[in-house]
Amino acid sequence: MVMAGRIATFGAKIAVVRAAFVASAGTGLLLAASAAATDAALAPRWSASQVGALRLWANAAPSDALPVPDMRKLETAIAAGDAAAIDREARSLALRLARLHLHGSAGSAARKGWRISDAADSAGLDARLDGALTAGRLSEFFEELRPSHPEYAALRQAYQNESDPARRALLVANMERWRWMPQNPGRSFLLVNAAAFEATLWREGERSGQWRVIVGKPKTSTPTFAATVTGVTLNPWWDVPASIVRESVGALVRRNPALARQRGYVWSGGRIRQKPGPGNALGRMKLVMPNPYSVYLHDTPNRALFEEEVRTFSHGCVRVGNALGLAETLLAGVKTRGEIDAVLAAGQTTTVPLAAPVPVYVAYFTASVAPDGTLTVHGDPYGRDKAITGTVTPAGFCAADAPL
Repeated sequence: MVMAGRIATFGAKIAVVRAAFVASAGTGLLLAASAAATDAALAPRWSASQVGALRLWANAAPSDALPVPDMRKLETAIAAGDAAAIDREARSLALRLARLHLHGSAGSAARKGWRISDAADSAGLDARLDGALTAGRLSEFFEELRPSHPEYAALRQAYQNESDPARRALLVANMERWRWMPQNPGRSFLLVNAAAFEATLWREGERSGQWRVIVGKPKTSTPTFAATVTGVTLNPWWDVPASIVRESVGALVRRNPALARQRGYVWSGGRIRQKPGPGNALGRMKLVMPNPYSVYLHDTPNRALFEEEVRTFSHGCVRVGNALGLAETLLAGVKTRGEIDAVLAAGQTTTVPLAAPVPVYVAYFTASVAPDGTLTVHGDPYGRDKAITGTVTPAGFCAADAPL
């Protein structure tokens, strides 16, 4: 009732100034503005109540850990009673606010190294705004711009309830990261959280499985990127990366070729490879997920490290605890666990396509929500939070004024 009264009162003011503007407009003014009026006619006009709702949404931006966008040009247009300027500035403000909700407010320096694109989310934004104005769905337009994942909603609620500055800053950083994710990550997708050392399979907004993972050392950190899983390779060969050849394997091959052969290393096609087998660095499976970083989710013969709390031990790839359980989950409806085990026992390298491709996001969230709904704070093994918290400083807000 309070919000409705505020919108109605504000709307009456705009209606008065709009009528005064139209009544006082002379023939010369109309002719001078004819070209602009023709263009403006293509866009929906802003009603008084819609302008009032827009101002409320802009002022409530801090409830999403966003800064309040500059509204001075709109306020000037309202004070001057300039109807055309009100339409123009309201539209500009709405699009700026929409892009804040879609992409966040952090600068490019804060996003350095984040290689998951959300650029497609802005496609057709002007047309979506026009449709919302025409249909009288402006509030729904802004609500639908928030990240759709339940983790974001939980972080947002925690942020509004939190008073400790350090924890609020932590929540700000992770709400911002969710805005850097695609707004629609897919009905089913695999999310690797390098900061939490875990991988989660999401299906229809629910957790379908979760696995411990080992990620890169701080000096060889696991990159943040998106790819698509198309299959599972059982009994994989390992193409040894050049960096690991320089670091260790190359010296082994040169100094003790017999031991290198015993461990499965061979020279093939101008590079060092490791045969499938119990000592293979990729273990018994890896996911087929082409990407420019040559980073994969895979098994490992050394499973003791999964018991460590901080699991930064790899050269960048993601080692998965119970990797065969992940393979079985992804291949449901394609191969049974018994069939998977039979392929493994045969020892032949075999790639099994998934029934449908699954997006995978290798991301980095230092706060997340546990399956029971509680907020979990992780470490920051790569020291990335400060790049965000130093640039995002949302203003204070009154929770009572925040749109739900």
